Amino acid sequence: MASDSRKATRIDLFSISTPQMRAFHMSWLAFFVCFFAWFAVAPLMPIIRGEFKLSADQIANINIAAVAITILVRMAIGPMVDKYGPRLAYTWMLALGALPVIGIAFAPSYEVFLVFRLAIGAIGASFVITQIHTSLMFAANVVGTANATVGGWGNAGGGVTQTVMPLVVAALLSLGVQETLGWRLAMIIPGILMLIVAVMYYKFTQDTPEGSVLELRARGITVQVGKKGGWAIFKQAMANYRTWMLAATYGASFGVELFIHGVAASYYVNHFSMTLTSAGLAAGTFGIIALFGRALGGIASDRIARRYGLDGRTLLLTCLMLGEGVGILAFSQMETATLAIVLMVTFGLFTHMACGSLYALVPFIDRKALGGVTGIVGAGGNIGAVLAGFLIKFTGSVQDALFIIGWCVLATAFCAVSVRFSAAHKQMEQKLYDEAIAEREGRATQGGMAVA
Repeated sequence: MASDSRKATRIDLFSISTPQMRAFHMSWLAFFVCFFAWFAVAPLMPIIRGEFKLSADQIANINIAAVAITILVRMAIGPMVDKYGPRLAYTWMLALGALPVIGIAFAPSYEVFLVFRLAIGAIGASFVITQIHTSLMFAANVVGTANATVGGWGNAGGGVTQTVMPLVVAALLSLGVQETLGWRLAMIIPGILMLIVAVMYYKFTQDTPEGSVLELRARGITVQVGKKGGWAIFKQAMANYRTWMLAATYGASFGVELFIHGVAASYYVNHFSMTLTSAGLAAGTFGIIALFGRALGGIASDRIARRYGLDGRTLLLTCLMLGEGVGILAFSQMETATLAIVLMVTFGLFTHMACGSLYALVPFIDRKALGGVTGIVGAGGNIGAVLAGFLIKFTGSVQDALFIIGWCVLATAFCAVSVRFSAAHKQMEQKLYDEAIAEREGRATQGGMAVA
């Protein structure tokens, strides 16, 4: 296992002078653009529904397609990042993912639209690359905060797109563009942004503080992700029960987040008779919370770990899941828009913090199978979203589905609390944590401001 000696022990937000901070800023930016593109269609569905004359069942199929393929891609991308490094993986993810995003603008029918919507879901696997990259760059004392912050800022793309895309369409309509053409032109924008960021990621980042994963292995140097990466790493991650407990928990946290992104705007239009723009603004508040919600979860996890170690991280996650479940149950019973928005923001904060604290725990499950664990847990989030989509098909009501989801979230809190570590495991991680703190304090004493 690689040492943490060259990892960053602090986060210097206003710096891009080190490879650690360049990876930090590029990873959240790339994830933001991917998340923006992933859910750019969602707030436009009331328009698209009218053009293609979609039934409720077809809309449910589209929502399921948006997150279904991500399950497989998230599981596959972890071992791929282990093998080739996050720099190349992210570059190709952004470049290839832009194709269906732009392609959906030219869909002539529901069937073609559905295929493109399914393909777009693959870019949701970008989250796995983001988490692996910061885990490789930051030491034990700040990795939770780093992972949660880049994840949260990236996830905010889902909230921004809920607000921005209807405004883009409105602007095009004001110029005389027809509705059927307006949403198509709007969808080209996120695809172009992905291509631009792909070039930036390739140019400005590197895999680890030491350099490229492929180059390091060629020189016989073992990096944190393992000697070879690939399928062996994935099997090692699968054999760890903690991986599956966190995957289930992520299904009830990030899965809920994806579900809300997919249905919120339409729910506010249909259930509360709001306009498309107002519904987009209301739905957007849920995603905007990610700007600070995930970071709060990661910061809280790192702070609690100072005194209670890994057990403290697990307990925090359990409490956040309980808060999320109660909030969703209350939200599902609201019949006035104002109270619904207040409760959505409330349970949304618990949801985003739970996601942040969960991925503050992921790097400590198995350091030698980091990509595999990250990929499987990440896929769990999408499995949760897919199940929620089928739940709507079964119940025929978003409100009824939310009520059932609330109870499911409460049940998964028991998955979180079941994550336990051996005394030897906790002793090893505590040693790395103490070393990171000592190194950070030593640099502060010397007056150094560099991240690593």
